[in-house]
Amino acid sequence: MTAAAGLVVALGAGLVACGSEDTAGKEDGATAYVGADEVCGGLFEGALAKKLETVTGTTEFFDKGDGTDKVVEALTRGYESGHRSAAGGDLCEFSRKGGIPRDAADITFSMYAPQDLEDPSTAPGTQAYTMGKRSEARGAGASIYLACVSPELKGSSTDPLRVYGSFTNKSDAADTPEIRAANLEILHAGALSVVKELGCEGAAGLPETPVLTPK
Repeated sequence: MTAAAGLVVALGAGLVACGSEDTAGKEDGATAYVGADEVCGGLFEGALAKKLETVTGTTEFFDKGDGTDKVVEALTRGYESGHRSAAGGDLCEFSRKGGIPRDAADITFSMYAPQDLEDPSTAPGTQAYTMGKRSEARGAGASIYLACVSPELKGSSTDPLRVYGSFTNKSDAADTPEIRAANLEILHAGALSVVKELGCEGAAGLPETPVLTPK
């Protein structure tokens, strides 16, 4: 092998090694690190981005998910199917820099069945709130139940689309009132984007600013 050829091979190997290091640990569909204010298509801004950093324990994320349009499409299909409940989709899924896929946090939406609201009890360590049909938060996330009446959904004036939203966070954040409230604020931002895209009247009862009044 000539000296020039050896140099080319060495450079090529170096480039492969650098590329492998840059992509190590990345999940499928995630192409770059992003800050909290860029997660979920820029859904979280200002103080809310800081709260996302606090509850997840990181400032850099791999970000992927279906996005608002696909979640709305899935919810609409579920409603039009006539089933009592139906799958939806991941609004977004984000994992910590250097984390592993099973530790990812995510915000998901689906269509819940009417009986899901019949049990008023909450699991230990869960705080109930007044927002929506039902809302709860804990150290590891939050959930909310909404009812959507939309001119885009035929029949919803008498039989609203039942929207269930969930934020699941697998960080080591302490289970405190502040963390629980922050988790619900994060979910509120995702839920508000979904119900607005669905065209829900009165944003399905969600205020522009989250109401964090415990029950």
